[in-house]
Amino acid sequence: MKIDQKFIERIGWAASIIAILMWFSFIDQIRLNLAGHKGSLLIPIVVTINCVLWTLFGLGKKNWQIVTANVPGIFTGAITVLTAL
Repeated sequence: MKIDQKFIERIGWAASIIAILMWFSFIDQIRLNLAGHKGSLLIPIVVTINCVLWTLFGLGKKNWQIVTANVPGIFTGAITVLTAL
């Protein structure tokens, strides 16, 4: 069965949008960190490293869906780490 390439492209962009929304869920943890309710450092550190690696992979493959999905995770993960210190 051959899957239409346009369909696959749309799935990729939909997944990228959902990933971006997932990274922005860290905003609530950042808010809590700033209010003195510090969260775990482990998850945002791993998220940041993961997103950096996926972004580099996406850049190497010139896959803008992967890059677009992971760049926000670098920033929100790093900010979450910094505010949790």
